Amino acid sequence: MILLRHGQSHFNAAFNRTRIDPEIPDAPLTETGQAQALAAASRLAGRGLRRIVSSPYTRALQTASIVAEMLELPITIDPLVGERAALSCDIGTPTRELALAWPALDLSHLPERWWPELEEPETALRVRAEEFRTLMAGTDDRHAVLVVSHWGFIRALTGREVTNCEIVAYDWTAHDGDR
Repeated sequence: MILLRHGQSHFNAAFNRTRIDPEIPDAPLTETGQAQALAAASRLAGRGLRRIVSSPYTRALQTASIVAEMLELPITIDPLVGERAALSCDIGTPTRELALAWPALDLSHLPERWWPELEEPETALRVRAEEFRTLMAGTDDRHAVLVVSHWGFIRALTGREVTNCEIVAYDWTAHDGDR
């Protein structure tokens, strides 16, 4: 399993300058973020990926869509890999609106409101990360899956803090019974 943090969003760009929440719910990618996603797709080519699992947040969907188009991979959506709800960017977009923006994606399994309440406790995020890890451990293709996610989720799963579009190979050997 390879983890990819989404590209730079408008929220990231503003927050990184000021350290103040700019109040941008479900922020889309900036042009820089789109370029980061293209560069990540190039770095991921040839790694034997078979599919993408993406968070339903717009910035992750945009990143996943760019990578999927370049690498010709299918995308499935899983709110388990969403961000820890703590700031305005962690307020999601209702499923019916996402379906209009991404008509080719199957969103039928998502409730209309799929994101957690603000402020999601760290313990709840760790439970989600462990649930996803356990689900993936039971799949035959876990070594060929790209997960497009977020800083908080990747940190909960790996202990690493990552930058926009940073690629992290998940270490399955660190978990007993997953080999």
